[in-house]
Amino acid sequence: MPARALLDDEVCEQLLAALGPVIGSPTQAITASLLAKRFSFLSTGACLYAMSVYDKGLILSLDNSVIEYAHEEGLWTSSMPLDDVTPVGYEPGTREAWREVIVGTLFRDLLQPLWETFNRITGISRRILWENTAVRVYSLYDKRMEKVEDPAIRQRYEADFDWLLNQADPALFGLSYNPLKHFRRPPVLLEAEGKSIRFRRTCCFYYDASNPVEYCSTCPLLRPKKCR
Repeated sequence: MPARALLDDEVCEQLLAALGPVIGSPTQAITASLLAKRFSFLSTGACLYAMSVYDKGLILSLDNSVIEYAHEEGLWTSSMPLDDVTPVGYEPGTREAWREVIVGTLFRDLLQPLWETFNRITGISRRILWENTAVRVYSLYDKRMEKVEDPAIRQRYEADFDWLLNQADPALFGLSYNPLKHFRRPPVLLEAEGKSIRFRRTCCFYYDASNPVEYCSTCPLLRPKKCR
């Protein structure tokens, strides 16, 4: 269905009610949280990777994005097709303005209205939904793009990530704050495991929909008490 259709309370509620049993979710609020994680993974992965690695603009808007929510044998199999996949370019010297359009369309125009609807229908915290989005962006730039070897591309995506974290106007997210900056916590060193983890501020409730119970690697419930 078109993403805009989910802004209808009845349509949204019907989707969440149908999806809950499929993913093993006990409540519509948890279903909304986990669906938001999936939407965030698909939308930010496509849009921001295209922007920072390929220097191409994809328009992920309510009217250009198609919602899928397929889930089989405990795994998401959905994608987020676009009606128009024609990339949007920019004239020399205008990349910063172009970047704002791409980012604003993704966060302010697509995700923010969806998260507002999820909050209104289920009561799920907006902060949880936005941190679900933020952690997907962190993973994209910290891990997936880290595999890129071309120095020019690395310089571009590092600059984009710094801008997203530290300079992007809250208005581009349709919020009074920049959620990517807000939820970016410093890493915690786990000496016994020999690694550092950036634990979340909020819990997405994935453990409540998993059987046997599993936790996300950055779940705040796993954060050592002395570091809380």
